[in-house]
Amino acid sequence: MPLRAALLLLPLACAIGCSAPVGVSRLSPRAQHRQLAGNALTTDDPSDAALTVLRRYNLAATYEDQPELALVTLREAALWGDSGDPSDALYALAELSLQQAEATGSRQQAMAAALYAYAFLFPDDAAQRPQAIDPRYRWAADIYAAGLTEALRAPKGEVLALQGGVYPLPFGTLTLAFDDSETHWSGRTLSDFVPTEEFAIHGLQNRYRHAGIGVPLAARPIADAGNPGDDLVAEQIRVPATAVVRLADPRQQIAGSELHGRLDVYAVDEREDVMLADGTRQPLEIDRSATLALTLTEVGFWRQEMANFLGDALGTRRPARLIAREPYRPGRIPVVMVHGTNSSAGRWADMVNDLENDPRIRERFQFWFFTYDSGNPIPYSAMLLRRALRAAVTRFDPEGRDACLRQIVVIGHSQGGLLTKMTAIDSGSTFWDNASPTPFDEVNLTPETRALLQEALFVTPLPFVTRLIFISTPHRGSYLAGPEIVRRLASRLISMPRDVVTVSTEVLRSPVGRAVRMQTIPTAIDNMSPNHPFIKSISSIPVAPGVHAHSIIPVQGDGPLEEEADGVVKYSSAHIEPIDSERIIHHSSHSTQGDPRTVDEVRRILLLQAREAHCSAPPADTSPQQPASAGPQRSDGR
Repeated sequence: MPLRAALLLLPLACAIGCSAPVGVSRLSPRAQHRQLAGNALTTDDPSDAALTVLRRYNLAATYEDQPELALVTLREAALWGDSGDPSDALYALAELSLQQAEATGSRQQAMAAALYAYAFLFPDDAAQRPQAIDPRYRWAADIYAAGLTEALRAPKGEVLALQGGVYPLPFGTLTLAFDDSETHWSGRTLSDFVPTEEFAIHGLQNRYRHAGIGVPLAARPIADAGNPGDDLVAEQIRVPATAVVRLADPRQQIAGSELHGRLDVYAVDEREDVMLADGTRQPLEIDRSATLALTLTEVGFWRQEMANFLGDALGTRRPARLIAREPYRPGRIPVVMVHGTNSSAGRWADMVNDLENDPRIRERFQFWFFTYDSGNPIPYSAMLLRRALRAAVTRFDPEGRDACLRQIVVIGHSQGGLLTKMTAIDSGSTFWDNASPTPFDEVNLTPETRALLQEALFVTPLPFVTRLIFISTPHRGSYLAGPEIVRRLASRLISMPRDVVTVSTEVLRSPVGRAVRMQTIPTAIDNMSPNHPFIKSISSIPVAPGVHAHSIIPVQGDGPLEEEADGVVKYSSAHIEPIDSERIIHHSSHSTQGDPRTVDEVRRILLLQAREAHCSAPPADTSPQQPASAGPQRSDGR
């Protein structure tokens, strides 16, 4: 080529070839993560994995302009063509279908996304399942849950409508079998299924999500007509549950137009995994924390606390009782939590949230809560606690077959610790003797009054209570209860139960009343005054032999313990001997139940109880489940 011609072509050659067609540029660590983790669930754009599939089939431009046509074409090419393993395409179809469902509000595309994701995760041959290290594995599980949530959403949009029937798809229909008996729970019917992932929660320190398959739900149990259900279970609670759609031979079915599967819903206190058609088990997606937060919000424990302290003064008296969030479970040791003054069962929320989400604790224990009017005289409230525990043991295990029910742990906070102690002491006549110099047998009382006083003041250990945990407990009284003005104000505001008023009136008006060391009915505040006969009496009585006892004592500073306090109770009042263990929680307040160090100490003690208790853990649930392709009949033993 002549030199002149070469010089003329040089600018054109430079314009075409000076930029390298392939190159790299450095990314910051954060940009690297965004590139690796970005997908249609977290950004407005599909993942690189989905885009790669679109480009491989020359559909990237089509998806931009005509996304539904691109999905149809990709489905045909990947599932009906000669492309080999369809896993990559199935994942792309799942993610892109969900993106279209969100863009258009299409329930058909949402259900298709869930089915594609299921087929990607659980191929007909279990050996072909994606590796868990593949990020698409978790993404597909989330796409599956998101797709089902939108496809099963009720018309009003806040809850899921769980029912069988025919569901339209962009490429055909899905017929789902559903057994209504799956919604039966503890004599009630589960309804009002709320997807928990739609809620941010606040107030709880931790939110636990147990990864698995399905849509985590918070369900409301409704009493069946004529059957109130298990009266241990509190009203208006939410029950954690999980909804799952299963298909047999999903990849074979997904290539057709008439699909068949099962819709199941499981209360997670009954089952934590699900069996697939190939006989393998898969953990369920579970969110107990959000369910707990919803329960506390809807029940409104916080609004009840003042009413529970003042009794019927506000016209809202509620009976003292044991409550739980789950029915009684044989083979699990009850942990009974007793709240303090002007408090409620809701104050245990952080502790229960942490402990229930520890499988070592969840598999060995069940949590019960004693709720009561905390302004009442402490001996009276403690009597009601003992009554409730006796009734529960008799009702749940009249023949004495459940050894775990006779290894009960009672945990009491503040005043609740005094009630707790009174489940495991032998008081003899100490309480009565410190109130009156007249022997009890010589007092002329009606049979009803005598019986109540006998039960409240002459205390013997409950044989099935084996371990106590005291938290912020004023064993020798609280300095805040000492001032007379505080006690007078409390006595004016607190409304006593009728039977307490009747007994007190009879005693104070009788001849013995002139010798009784009190002139009015004592409130719980009176009882906790450091100089009151009751607190002097109970501080002198040790925990019964054979019952383990532990103290958790918060203090606000780092000074000498004898000078420290938690803002309500001094260390010198909370400290008792003998004791199995004492844990000091520095820089903590009286309401220490949610302090991670307090929770950790309770966890330690419960694990100790699990090792030392003379009862066996319940057997693992290995009951069979019906295959995904079968009809509505169940055979899982529930």
